[in-house]
Amino acid sequence: MPNYRRVDRVNQLLREELSRLIRREMKDPRVSGVTVTGVETSPDLRHAKVFVRTLRDEPTAEEAVEGLQSAEGFLRKKLGKELRIRRVPEFAFEVDRSLERVQRIESLLDQVHEEEGRPEADAGDGA
Repeated sequence: MPNYRRVDRVNQLLREELSRLIRREMKDPRVSGVTVTGVETSPDLRHAKVFVRTLRDEPTAEEAVEGLQSAEGFLRKKLGKELRIRRVPEFAFEVDRSLERVQRIESLLDQVHEEEGRPEADAGDGA
């Protein structure tokens, strides 16, 4: 189990440091306003999925991911100099769609609650 705690610590460290680097050191306009929402590192710490969000619309989020992917070497080099980890993982940047999923689930739950309320109203009207 200690390995899982280490992965969690590395995930948190990478999330914080990537956020800082993107905000302060990257000049690419495609990545302005990008927020790193999470990092999931493989157990061997060689690969990491980096989830990002933007405050703008979806096509811009995809452009931000492209900008980040093109800057992966720069980010890894900077992290390698600043962090005390043996190997900086390779990054795969993805748009974080968790907020959209939550909204979709809430919408479906609202529909279910509306449909549950209808039969009672219909039964009262028919009597």
